[in-house]
Amino acid sequence: MNNHVNHHPGLSTSSRIILAFATGMLVAVFFLPAWRIDLYAPQYPEGLVLNIWTNRLSGDVDIINGLNHYIGMKPFSNASFPEFKFLNFVVYFFIALGLAVALTGSKRLLKLYLMLAVIGGVVAIVDFYQWGYEYGHDLDPKAAIQVPGLSYQPPVLGHKRLLNFDAYSFPDIGGWFVIVSTALFVLIFLYEWYKRRKINLSPSKTGVVVLGYLLFSLSFCTIKPEPLVAGQDACTQCKMTIIETQYGCELVTSKGKVYKFDDIACMKNFMQANPMDKMDIRFLLISNFNKKDEWLNADSAGFYSGSLVKSPMGSNAIAFANEQEARLFMGERAGSIFNWSTISQDR
Repeated sequence: MNNHVNHHPGLSTSSRIILAFATGMLVAVFFLPAWRIDLYAPQYPEGLVLNIWTNRLSGDVDIINGLNHYIGMKPFSNASFPEFKFLNFVVYFFIALGLAVALTGSKRLLKLYLMLAVIGGVVAIVDFYQWGYEYGHDLDPKAAIQVPGLSYQPPVLGHKRLLNFDAYSFPDIGGWFVIVSTALFVLIFLYEWYKRRKINLSPSKTGVVVLGYLLFSLSFCTIKPEPLVAGQDACTQCKMTIIETQYGCELVTSKGKVYKFDDIACMKNFMQANPMDKMDIRFLLISNFNKKDEWLNADSAGFYSGSLVKSPMGSNAIAFANEQEARLFMGERAGSIFNWSTISQDR
């Protein structure tokens, strides 16, 4: 007599605990903004920010509306977003469903949660795109500033140039809680799927997989420098087109804003005119004269300046990996060797 019963066991206790924790993370969106749009321009070097919550807007809304008025864009307001009336209820629903998955350990409910999360994510992206498209294209024909054929649609994700403004669109703190929460649900699903196929994953290996996935996910939002594009990028300070990238520099803020310069002198002048706290600067970079398209950390680089070097804006300085390489280049040439601290102290 065959007493074997074919059944599918529920989620493990550890998986259910992790899912309960991941569900709790969703509460953050009630107290923190989910998305942000940052705008930078020469007249606003510190930037303007539009914070998008699940039920309202915050940040520099009035200033942004004042600027948008000149190009004919409709003003932003809470009333402009009908989604604000129900987004909190959507979050409540996912919290309830997530807790149901954690309490029952049902794999079917876990699959339902992930399916609805994917559908919700796609709908949110499409809705955000349509909102941006409408605001960027439906312009007042009597606006003070009109550029034929130009629209002002903000990016859904990433960076876009709008007139003299750089627009950046990224998840805000609340949004990252949602992303990490969803990632944990995906990881638990994959872990249980592997277990069902009798792949032996020890707790230590599982931890490595979870950590690796989270690091991989976060790598998409990593703040990093951009390469200089000769003939296309313009210097933030002097507004000249960058032609000789071997003299170029770059400042990247902790928010991900990238300032590009065609000369060390320009970056120095910009930093003097726009003082920043060290915590606000993520990268301070100089082009490596010896290696094309390689960035050097300004604090560790060695610099050579001499009459034979002709940089775009007169600093006549070039950078090397360290002072030893700079001295090797100098050889018998007339000139001087210095470091970034010398430059920043009004050399």
